[in-house]
Amino acid sequence: MQLWYIAAIFLCDVAGTEAKAVHSLPDFGKSYHVKGIISLPYAEIEEPFEAWLDLTAKSSRIDYYHVLMTAGQVLTYQLASEQQYGTAYKISPETTEEELNVMKCFQINGTKDEAVTPQAALPDVQGFQFLRVEYYRGSLCEVWQNVTTVGYKKNTYTLWVTHSERGADGGKDTPIPIHYEMMGYNTLLGSHYDKYLVEYKEFSTDVNPKVFLLPEGMSCGGFPGPGVEHHMLANPMKDLIHTSASGQSQRMFSHFKDKFQRQYSGEREHEKREHAFVLNLRYIHSKNRAGMSFSLALNSLSDRTMSELATMRGRKRGKTPNRGLPFPFKAYKRVNLPESLDWRLYGAVTPVKDQAICGSCWSFATTGAVEGALFLKTGSLQVLSQQMLIDCSWGFGNNGCDGGEEWRAYEWIMKHGGIATMETYGAYMGMNGFCHTNSSELAARIQSYTNVTSGDQLALKLALFKNGPVAVSIDASHRSFVFYSNGVYYEPACGNTVDDLDHAVLAVGYGTLNGEPYWLIKNSWSTYWGNDGYILMSMKDNNCGVATDATYVTLA
Repeated sequence: MQLWYIAAIFLCDVAGTEAKAVHSLPDFGKSYHVKGIISLPYAEIEEPFEAWLDLTAKSSRIDYYHVLMTAGQVLTYQLASEQQYGTAYKISPETTEEELNVMKCFQINGTKDEAVTPQAALPDVQGFQFLRVEYYRGSLCEVWQNVTTVGYKKNTYTLWVTHSERGADGGKDTPIPIHYEMMGYNTLLGSHYDKYLVEYKEFSTDVNPKVFLLPEGMSCGGFPGPGVEHHMLANPMKDLIHTSASGQSQRMFSHFKDKFQRQYSGEREHEKREHAFVLNLRYIHSKNRAGMSFSLALNSLSDRTMSELATMRGRKRGKTPNRGLPFPFKAYKRVNLPESLDWRLYGAVTPVKDQAICGSCWSFATTGAVEGALFLKTGSLQVLSQQMLIDCSWGFGNNGCDGGEEWRAYEWIMKHGGIATMETYGAYMGMNGFCHTNSSELAARIQSYTNVTSGDQLALKLALFKNGPVAVSIDASHRSFVFYSNGVYYEPACGNTVDDLDHAVLAVGYGTLNGEPYWLIKNSWSTYWGNDGYILMSMKDNNCGVATDATYVTLA
């Protein structure tokens, strides 16, 4: 026996199928069933899935947020054999004022330009090169890699594959995917712009053809939402498991630029904004598949990074105690609270404004509380000046666009005899300006302000009912808050201690939606944000700290 053959046998004993793998790409066959978890660290996503593929039947199905033996929250079907260009289906829970979590089906037909084809949950290994053999998750794996470069983007795709000891045919071993990852590097920005990981948990080549049948009795209607987003919503995996430098996300970015009339300063700025947009878009779609009590949507902030968005959360975390009065519980003993309250219906709330890229949220919460109190006192709704507080209250510890606190603004108003309207002081600028006060133009004077008992939701309800809109502070540091669209917002990661509060907003009411009690909150991020500028925030566990640090004013 020749020495090279002895060496080959030895290598096969040590490294399993390494000798074969070097010469042949892994072939996962024409049909398979696989479970796994997709992780996008930059977009804060970790999403379980279960997928079936049968290329012979021209069919695929992928369920998202599949956990153990439970069906997925969102089911997607790609059936290329239906109609001329194939049909895609999406089945997901829908909650309305009349129905709670009813599974609904939406259908999109393929076209000549965008035909529906079976969607793989494993990468196309054409172009991959054998890299090495190593252990991964306790299995001896072949490592395959493909590097592509388009423009400034260099994408590195790496796949870890092991082999079964014996295949279904009794002889040929079967490749089993273990792990897949993509790392994108932008040479123009000099940074990694994308990364996703897929951990494959189970894999088999047995596929029951019945899995491609829609649930019995299910009728499907047209797909909701903007047309440019239809194909992405119907087939989310297509934007992830591919080796192309462009995808559906990039087309969505073009639509976003047109809608919000975005013009960037140059190629570098464009790349940065596209990067942020894609991460945010993927996060929004993934969270919407999770079946939460609220929905997310793209908005005017979708091309912003989380560090940029932090500048809009301008509530200072000061340790100085204020001089506010304690909440007078005894005065409210005989008050019968209504089941719901919305001060907008009574005319006590001014239109939603946009603080722009300025950490002046505290000034909007301040003026909102004073505007409401002024309406209750006079019956007249006047728009008060946030710019006046930004320009003039530095001596009380506020820092203009770099943050502040409502009570410091109250103190300034009390000392200087009142606050002017926006009309008399001047328009909001979204930046620090020169202070110019004129006592003859002051519209509202504050006698005192009251601290609502911290964490006491009954006290906050009473304060709202008897005194009008209340300034509150929240933890708004989460991406889910930035892209809130509708429903009752509950974020498990939200903090509710004083140190967690980083954004000031205005509570204008409360109520219950589908059995979930909420606070009606007015934000200052324009009507493009949330539900026309508002959000319903869950009362559960004082989520995000709505009741932690609330204040209202009493006018002179």
